[in-house]
Amino acid sequence: MSILSINASPTQSDNDQCTLPCGGTSGLLPLLRRFNLHCHRVGQGLMIPGSYWGAPEAGLVGNRLYIRNDTPLHSALHEGCHYICMDQPRRANLHTDAGGDDAEENAVCYLQITLADLLPGVDRLRLCKEMDAWGYSFRFGSAQAWYEQDADDALAWLIEHDILQSDGKPTWSLRQ
Repeated sequence: MSILSINASPTQSDNDQCTLPCGGTSGLLPLLRRFNLHCHRVGQGLMIPGSYWGAPEAGLVGNRLYIRNDTPLHSALHEGCHYICMDQPRRANLHTDAGGDDAEENAVCYLQITLADLLPGVDRLRLCKEMDAWGYSFRFGSAQAWYEQDADDALAWLIEHDILQSDGKPTWSLRQ
């Protein structure tokens, strides 16, 4: 069973973070569109609608993901994966706080790491390092160690909800 906690705010030592230009929205936008999630860019320095943590972190309102050029890639993926993993009634009323239980939060983290491999210039290892730098904390000490050694329950949750196939590949379906 995996244990995940997220610090109350991002760390400021995030020189290794991959912001959206680095991760390339050219890959992120079509990937999230396959889940009917539409990315909207917000001007630099402006408030990000639906951001739980505040700028520059991504925000969710309905089926819209709000990002800026300085939004960390892990944040955009994490919020996008919340949208994918939540049930339809929550998705219909989504504004800022994705909610969910611990099992769903673990599934969100697993899915964001898995989807990172589908983005040009990004991979699981890079995203795991970014998650660690931001302040995600896992029982095994790092996102990568958790993903590789302690996340069977998260994978099972994603398979049960028809988000990933048994081989770990996306089904491109939202949780119902």
